[in-house]
Amino acid sequence: MHIVIDGIKINYIDEGCGTNVLLLHGWGANIKTMQPIFDMLKNRCRVVAVDLPGFGESDMPLVSWNSYDYADIVKKIIDALYLKDIILFGHSHGGRVSIILSSTYQNLIKKLILIDSAGIIPKKTLKYYYRIYRYKLLKKLYLIFNKNNKFKLNDFYKKFGSEDYKNAENEIIRQTLVKVLHDNIESHLAEIKAPTLIIWGEQDTDTPLYMAKKLNEKILDSGLVILERAKHYSYLDNFYKFKLVVEAFLINDYINSNGGIL
Repeated sequence: MHIVIDGIKINYIDEGCGTNVLLLHGWGANIKTMQPIFDMLKNRCRVVAVDLPGFGESDMPLVSWNSYDYADIVKKIIDALYLKDIILFGHSHGGRVSIILSSTYQNLIKKLILIDSAGIIPKKTLKYYYRIYRYKLLKKLYLIFNKNNKFKLNDFYKKFGSEDYKNAENEIIRQTLVKVLHDNIESHLAEIKAPTLIIWGEQDTDTPLYMAKKLNEKILDSGLVILERAKHYSYLDNFYKFKLVVEAFLINDYINSNGGIL
């Protein structure tokens, strides 16, 4: 299904009835990566999964966005689909957007589930500084030896940028990636009132485990579950435990949604 918001065609799927659930995928992903969660919940809840603009079958943003632009369009999707009292799932970049939504619209989000969420600025380790200064040096050398403009600067970015940057389809998405990576939304954490379940991969290197612990520390009503031997897509790496944990967290919502029958 599709809906048009601010001139942008948004692809989404919407199945089931009862408690409203909204699934937001991570950077570079799409609805398909959230399908196991969708299928797990659709028989007991109304579940909506969205291709965020720039991903899957949704249109590209017209200009580069930051995390707040993504939160704004998701809020408009929520309004258009008449969702309320939402159980919000956010993986990675979708978690970053979910944090903004949950802190801004406290009466809208009933429960929050963050999975290997982005939003915490990484620690500045020696490895980080080495990577940054190496990158800057290579860029400087590239510009010196490219005075005749034989090569475009974008060629450099594609060769030496991060995997996400290399995989970005066009310049708008590349600029968007830079913006969202610099969005420090830590100040929003204390404003989240919804009960929050934080699920994390023990071996996640994209959003390391210390970020989960910081979320757990800053979000007042929150609990952390670590999935052993799981990486950034922890819910796929250890889906059995993920399913058990989520169902325990949502058991009262299942009961209320189904007239007391699980």
